[in-house]
Amino acid sequence: MADQFDVIVIGGGPAGYHAAIRAAQLGLKAACVDAWTGADGKAALGGTCLNVGCIPSKALLDSSKQFWNLTQHFDAHGITTKDAAIDVKTMIGRKDKIVKQFTGGVAMLYKGNKIASFLGTGKLLKDRQVEITAPDGSKQTIAGTNVVIATGSAPIELPFAKFDGKYIVDNAGALAFDAVPKRLGVIGAGVIGLELGSVWRRLGAEVTILEALPDFLGAADADVAKVALKELNRQGLKIELGAKLSKAEIKKNEVHLTYTGKDGEKQLVVDKLMVAVGRRAYTDGLLGDGTGVKLDERDRVVVDEHCWTGAEGVWAVGDCVRGPMLAHKGFEEGIMVAELIAGKAGHVNLDTIPWVIYTEPEIAWVGQTEKQLKDAGIPYKTGSFPFAAIGRAVAMNEPAGMVKMIAHAETDRILGVHLVGANVSELVAECVVAMEFKGSSEDLARIVHAHPTLSEAVHEAALAVDKRAIHKMN
Repeated sequence: MADQFDVIVIGGGPAGYHAAIRAAQLGLKAACVDAWTGADGKAALGGTCLNVGCIPSKALLDSSKQFWNLTQHFDAHGITTKDAAIDVKTMIGRKDKIVKQFTGGVAMLYKGNKIASFLGTGKLLKDRQVEITAPDGSKQTIAGTNVVIATGSAPIELPFAKFDGKYIVDNAGALAFDAVPKRLGVIGAGVIGLELGSVWRRLGAEVTILEALPDFLGAADADVAKVALKELNRQGLKIELGAKLSKAEIKKNEVHLTYTGKDGEKQLVVDKLMVAVGRRAYTDGLLGDGTGVKLDERDRVVVDEHCWTGAEGVWAVGDCVRGPMLAHKGFEEGIMVAELIAGKAGHVNLDTIPWVIYTEPEIAWVGQTEKQLKDAGIPYKTGSFPFAAIGRAVAMNEPAGMVKMIAHAETDRILGVHLVGANVSELVAECVVAMEFKGSSEDLARIVHAHPTLSEAVHEAALAVDKRAIHKMN
């Protein structure tokens, strides 16, 4: 007879491990099936986020930022340096150490919460049974009262630029270069392309980013995107919009690219090529016959607003379902589902999930853009404020960027906040809280913000909505 659990989670990434831990906290007998292994061949919980995503990329972003400041900005502080150099091996080693620390941390949390951990791929069978295929090919079956699918996502591979792990890589490959490439090509000016392109540019690579869409960061507010593009160009990132790749050939240790740009067909030769054109739900081989679970046209698991698949006791969360592919969205969905299974209330508001791009300056937003509101015919008013007028930002030598707040023209309820500048990944949280509590721009305008801080830009933007900002002309 198969081992029986209250909750079986398929996938140990952000959504999955949150679901498993919260279920265990609520007194449910929980198990997690995950196939990820580290360089040592041992289980490495945490999925893409901890292993080759959020955490390692931020480690490299921080290392490269330190080097960039050392070589480009320390002179403004009266600090002089000579012959600064980067040891890529040490930098990558630091990143790997951080990854191991956090994947090991999840394993310890599993142990502390008495979660059964199975190494292998999970396949959902009928009657909420899960077939586990171990790395050696052996199989076993466990059964659950509830099953939570959290299989995550995988990089999209272009048919004419297939990953070879050496010259043409995905995000994982770009996190593990053993030297700074002289010329790096990046396909896709999204979150991953911009972040990892920034890492290697700051370390000395010539970086060219080809983006097929005509607009830069179309999902962001146009005013913020404009400022961000200007600053990234200033750092030496070459970003070509409306550039559609058609061919990538490896010749004599180089990658020869053919793409169509605004002026017709063009050629580009690089030493390394990173393809970052998006991710797809990873549901390959997930479902057996008779599960009652359905996939949509993009191979995502079909769920309702509470992540229920419609099949008794089967739920799905994170990147493999609708909504933004963001780790923190997966966190909350995993917790929500565990609480619903335990008979408690649970809900995730997809309208107030913050987005962040960890470039320099950082880019963040929550809610709707001005264009979205205009297209929907919703009356609105806006207020903005530049970091160049914020004393703390100037003192930090990071004056680039702005905060833009959008409120309903009649009710003053905050509809969106868009930020570009230093540490805006942290500043956006205040805006999320305000929006979750149906706050108005007047609410944020009347809250005292410490001086001198970067958060004063949020305060001044809120004041500017009604044309009463203090430190700029209205």
